Amino acid sequence: MQTPYLASSPPVERPHALQHTINPNIYCIHPRRNTLPELPPIPDQTLEVLKEIPTQTLIDALWVKNWPQSYIEGARPLQLGQNMAGRAVTLRFVPHRPDLAADKPGGDQSAEYVAIELCGPGEVLVVDAMGWTYSSIGGDIKFFRLMQRGVGGLVTDGSVRDSVALKEYGFPVFSASTTAKQGPAEFWPWQVNDAIQCGGVLVRPGDAVVGDDDGVVVVPRSEVDEVIRIAHQREEVEEFVKAQLEIEKCSPGKYYPFNDNTWELYEKKTGRKRPG
Repeated sequence: MQTPYLASSPPVERPHALQHTINPNIYCIHPRRNTLPELPPIPDQTLEVLKEIPTQTLIDALWVKNWPQSYIEGARPLQLGQNMAGRAVTLRFVPHRPDLAADKPGGDQSAEYVAIELCGPGEVLVVDAMGWTYSSIGGDIKFFRLMQRGVGGLVTDGSVRDSVALKEYGFPVFSASTTAKQGPAEFWPWQVNDAIQCGGVLVRPGDAVVGDDDGVVVVPRSEVDEVIRIAHQREEVEEFVKAQLEIEKCSPGKYYPFNDNTWELYEKKTGRKRPG
């Protein structure tokens, strides 16, 4: 499990999840209680499977699992046709205030650069910009490094700038908007790899972040395998439904949303019992 990093903290070894508390004179580290079992990272081959599943199907599968809040509101693809799936690396911005400067490291110890260095081909940088779209979370120069590191993607509920350059870099970018305005005057990068919100959705480090032309969905790491199973099953059922509608020329309401007629059709076509 990657550890949370606050922009207020000097570089230290962090063997497990830590919470940093700012004091004018003392730098303190307090272990954060974690009641969840330690989970292994999502394998790359699983990410490849997720990349092929439409986001709307993943949302349906999560809904079946009673995880309704999964779609990042406002995160739209900078360019179409780029499917994305990766493990979340999180970065949180906070509103700027004059006294923040004294606690914020500069240079490559600033939180956004720490987050970028955690990213690679299997990671997606997810940025909580608090929905602020007037100013950008970054652009050409900062995200050039993401391109160098072969990042799996970038997602934010804020804005990016230098969109022409970002398209040329080639990695998937999903943002609420684009802008010409830089960001430091209004908000600053502050915390890395802790739980954040992005577009109204909770994102935890290591969660699966999946994007396509319709937007971005977050799949909790603990639920990935089961969500994939349900998603594949729903895709199979929907193919049966479409084929049957072609035969019957009837209203989709006979079979959709899924109902007894749907599952009777499923059992007839597959010889398998309906799930649950």
